[in-house]
Amino acid sequence: MSVDKFPEEKQEDIYMKIICSTAELCEACQNVQRAASTKTAIPAIEGILMVAENGTLTLTGYDLEMGITTSIPAKIEEAGELVLNAHMLSETLRKLPEETVSIFSDKRNIAAISCGDFESTLIGISAEEYPELPSVSGGYPISVPQGVLKDMVRKTIFSAAVKDSKIVHTGIKFEIEENHIRLIAVDGVRLAIRNEVINYSGEVLSFVVPAKTLSEVVKLMNDDDALVTLGVGKRHIIFEVGGYNIISRLLDGEFLNYKAAIPSSTKTVIRVNTRSFIESIDRTSLIITEKIKSPIKCVFDENMIKMSSITSLGTANDRLMANIEGEACTIGFNNKYMLDALRACDSDEVRIMLNGAVAPILIVPNEGDEFIFLILPVRLKNEN
Repeated sequence: MSVDKFPEEKQEDIYMKIICSTAELCEACQNVQRAASTKTAIPAIEGILMVAENGTLTLTGYDLEMGITTSIPAKIEEAGELVLNAHMLSETLRKLPEETVSIFSDKRNIAAISCGDFESTLIGISAEEYPELPSVSGGYPISVPQGVLKDMVRKTIFSAAVKDSKIVHTGIKFEIEENHIRLIAVDGVRLAIRNEVINYSGEVLSFVVPAKTLSEVVKLMNDDDALVTLGVGKRHIIFEVGGYNIISRLLDGEFLNYKAAIPSSTKTVIRVNTRSFIESIDRTSLIITEKIKSPIKCVFDENMIKMSSITSLGTANDRLMANIEGEACTIGFNNKYMLDALRACDSDEVRIMLNGAVAPILIVPNEGDEFIFLILPVRLKNEN
């Protein structure tokens, strides 16, 4: 049903009527949809709230924990608002044939979508049933280059807990002080820390953002120097990036005292080529699967790293040269955890710092403190 075909005697029943770019609306809905709930007893939050006024169409997705909003230009023939199912709307827009789409609804919240020869209707929900997003007022604005924050999140988020008795550990902790930002993630067996210098002169801040929120924020970022702005309130945070606002609750709870978890002494220091170490672990892990797990045994001695693994599938052994200072050490580790950490390193060489077979494994850059990765070892079975 096109706008022109809408029965003339019912024109007064048109509640919202917009015409806009199909591509712009499709992209905006695809991004906003990620904040819409998929399993809920509240149908409204499975939808996208559309608000048309003053030449602008504002779109919102919100699952009561995280919300994403954006606005696109549109020809507003009748101002109004409506909630449409996020999945159905996004899929419909994705397959439309023309550059321009028109959407209008009546007071029964039935929306008609018209694009070229295509016509469709979707049953909507009154905007009055859509929950109001929380506001962040009186917060502290922080600006960080998108490429920097994107890299920091990617290199810590793998260490955030997926399930934990402490919900706070399913997020990433931010510590911000003068000209410095630090991100910390921990899941009980590993720890990831990323440090960067930024332009900031406000008061010291510390807060924890859900990993789910940051995963969505990263998808909207570019790898450049364009800024993402963080507005931090007492209970919520808002990210402004590329025309989108992402608002999220902050996580409460006592975060791990990560500084106390970092060993204060070191008995063995290994300097090794990062890529070579990754490839060696990869080869030694070929007989380790999700169902058949086993630690990798690693012997550090006489400038040589010797690795081995044994499972019901067979055995694997490899070795590579490294610069080793201090005591010889034999240690076991989870191959996936070690690979995750090494792949997050941005340096050709890393230092691996050990304090015995049962102390945490520390991975740091050759110089500076850009990152710190900590992995708890796996106790090896006694060998005769």
